[in-house]
Amino acid sequence: MLIQLATKPGSVNADNEDCAACNPRAMVVLDGLTARTDTGCAHGVAWFAERLATSILDHSHLDPTEALRAGILHTAGLHARSCDLTNPATPCAAVGIVKIDGDRLRYLALGDVTIVIDSGTNQLAISDLRVNKTALAERAEADALPADSSDKAAALIKMKRAEIAARNTPGGYWIAAADPSAADEAITGEMPLFAVRRVAVLTDGAARAVDPFSLYSWRGALDVLTNDGPRELISQVRAAEESDPLGKLWPRNKISDDATVIFLDRT
Repeated sequence: MLIQLATKPGSVNADNEDCAACNPRAMVVLDGLTARTDTGCAHGVAWFAERLATSILDHSHLDPTEALRAGILHTAGLHARSCDLTNPATPCAAVGIVKIDGDRLRYLALGDVTIVIDSGTNQLAISDLRVNKTALAERAEADALPADSSDKAAALIKMKRAEIAARNTPGGYWIAAADPSAADEAITGEMPLFAVRRVAVLTDGAARAVDPFSLYSWRGALDVLTNDGPRELISQVRAAEESDPLGKLWPRNKISDDATVIFLDRT
């Protein structure tokens, strides 16, 4: 069994708000949600994502839902006295967890991290895309503006405020922040380990290789990971981003996004 990991920030001028961690029994990938408004936290999204990923992995002997719950509780405790965790924009992250538990593979997705499981004949892609159903008007307005528009930044802030209003609320979307009950809203599942050939966990910045860039199908993306590794897949995503510097071909909030992949190959 081979496990490979790669991560690359979207910009050399900003922290990488993705974080990944793994051990022989578990893989954890987090995608911190960029803060465009005040968060009430002195530490920042990258700090939060790193500590939450570490804590989830520390609890990887538990079921993925319980590991996430414990990780959220622990991380909240690290800055509850210094930061306002009741702020609706408190640092948060999308989460993907894969655990090998005896003869079973268990998975959890909360937010738009994507888990791809390959049986050899079929590929199952799991991602929680409820956030895409929020702030629809504001998202369309921001997407319609090219990256060099003077109105782009204001449109993105407007979109973020509308998203925050729907965050961790019934009918909205759920994300790992300061409330451990969000773990109960995750997409979870399991399957026999013998039926699993390859597994990839990707932040949305890396999953751009499939959607929206259409460089590959999921099978094709897994083949790149098998033959050339996660760094190569991320490099190809970067090349596609650079070919569309104003986001006109592929409208997107970030021209270049943080990108992270953990890849497990059992062949």
